[in-house]
Amino acid sequence: MSSMPPPAIPPEQIKAVRRFNRFYTQKIGVLDPYLGSEFSLTEVRVLYELAHRDQPVASELGRELGLDAGYLSRILRRFETKRWIERAPSPADARQSLLRLTDSGHAAFAPLQQKSRDEAAALLSGIPGHDRERLLRAMGTMQQVLNAGQPSQRVAILRDPQPGDMGWVVQQHGDIYWREYGFNHEFEALVAEIAAKYLRDFDPKWEKGWIAEIDGERVGSVFVVRQSPRVAKLRLLILGPGARGQGLGGRLTDECIHFARSKSYRKLVLWTQSHLLAARAIYKSRGFRVVKSEPYNAFGQRMTSETWELTL
Repeated sequence: MSSMPPPAIPPEQIKAVRRFNRFYTQKIGVLDPYLGSEFSLTEVRVLYELAHRDQPVASELGRELGLDAGYLSRILRRFETKRWIERAPSPADARQSLLRLTDSGHAAFAPLQQKSRDEAAALLSGIPGHDRERLLRAMGTMQQVLNAGQPSQRVAILRDPQPGDMGWVVQQHGDIYWREYGFNHEFEALVAEIAAKYLRDFDPKWEKGWIAEIDGERVGSVFVVRQSPRVAKLRLLILGPGARGQGLGGRLTDECIHFARSKSYRKLVLWTQSHLLAARAIYKSRGFRVVKSEPYNAFGQRMTSETWELTL
C-alpha cells in the first residue's frame, strides 16, 4: 500500500509562521551582531555548546547546530587562534578530536551569557505578570510541539561561582528547606552568614566552589572551605528538585573530595541533619562516617545534627 501524502498546509498558516519569525528575529536583534559583540549568533551558539558540553567532537556540534562542516571548521580555527579551545585525541575514534573550552574561552563566553540573561530579563520586565506567564507557557508549548519525537537533552556542567551566584545559593537554601523540611528564616540567615564569610575571606589557594548548571540554568552548588591547615569543610551542598536523580549531587561531592586531596588536606568534614537521607546516602557511599551526633532545636524544628568526616 502506498502511503498517503502529507496534508497540504494552508497558505494562511505558512504566512502566520513567517510573520512570527520576522517579528521575533527583529525583536531580539538576531540579524545584528550578537548583543552588540563582535560575534555572530552562530559563533555564540558554538561557544555555548562548548561551554555546556563535556568535550564534544566537531561532528557532534555540526549535527546539533545544523552547520556545514567547512563553516564550523572555520569558526573553530578562529577560536583556536584566540586560544579559546583545546583539542585532544578521541579515545573512541582517532580521526576525531575532543574539543574543550579553555579558561580564556570561558572568560570570553561568560559576559555574553550574562548579557543574554540581562536582555531576556529586560524583555520580560515590561510585561505584566499575568501576560508574562501566558507568554512563557506559549513558549513552552511551542518548544514541546516543535520538538515532539526528539530525545530530550539536558546538559549538566559544573563551573566556578560568579557574581550573583551566592545570592542564588542563599535563596535556594531558604526556599527548598522551607518547602521540603519546614525550616524557618533562621536557617536562611545562617546560610547567608556562611555565604558572606566565604565571599569576604575566600582564599583561592585553599578553597573552591562549584555551581551546577543544566542547559544554562543554575540547579545546584557546593563549596570547600579551609577549617585548619589539615582539615577542609564541605558546605552549602544544594540541588534543586528538577535536577535530582541524575547523579549530580554525587558529582558535586566528588569534586570536593578531589580538590581537598589535591591540596593535601588530611580530612574533609561536613555538618548535616539525620533526616536528610539523600545527602547522607551520597556521603556514606563515598566513605564518610558519622563521628558526632546530638539532638537539638533549631530552625523551628527538633532534629539530630551529625558531623561526618572522610579521611583523605
